[in-house]
Amino acid sequence: MELRYARFHAFTQLLRPFSAWARRRRMATLLRIARVREGMSVLDLGGAPQIWNYPFIPSLNITILNLPGKIEKSSESQHRFRYLEGDACRVEGVADQSFDFVFSNSVIEHVGDAERQLAFAREARRVGKGYWIQTPAVWFPIEAHTGMPFWWFYPESLKKALIERWRAKLPVWTEMIETTRVIGRSDLAKMFPDATILVERVSGIPKSYTAYRIPVIDPRGQRDQA
Repeated sequence: MELRYARFHAFTQLLRPFSAWARRRRMATLLRIARVREGMSVLDLGGAPQIWNYPFIPSLNITILNLPGKIEKSSESQHRFRYLEGDACRVEGVADQSFDFVFSNSVIEHVGDAERQLAFAREARRVGKGYWIQTPAVWFPIEAHTGMPFWWFYPESLKKALIERWRAKLPVWTEMIETTRVIGRSDLAKMFPDATILVERVSGIPKSYTAYRIPVIDPRGQRDQA
């Protein structure tokens, strides 16, 4: 392996503890803000079981929807998992307001162009009584996908040159980088007009944005929208 790719893999290994810490903190925030209750039905768009397997999260009925061939399963968990293959921008066979909550962690920036991102947002709002949709912020110094400092502010010519160098050695990863379309706070608010926008910060710097709407549990145990 060439030195520059060895450095890349070393960087990703060093990043893992920080990423794990950030995910755990994010899920704790979800639990605190979104009023997650035992037995709630959750649709996870584009996710995997591992993000739910924290002991502080109560037992939930979780459906994970992902593309064919992308589903990861969990054999040991406090939750009841169900798995669906499909497109999160067009959730077929699921009626309106079918789930108490729709969840997505760092997926909407990967679904395609602006039209598909809007479709993703519409489906999340359609099938869930509440939702929690998170996406990385461009302002964080180390870009979440490339590991490059301030990647989104590079001149297009420089980004293109780097991508062409990466393609030969890391083609799948490079394709993911090319198709990532980050979303600013104001655009996220337009996609989710009934949402509150939460800014996740590390050392005061925006790391991610979350558009969320909380399902209200009424005194009779029925759930409705906030």
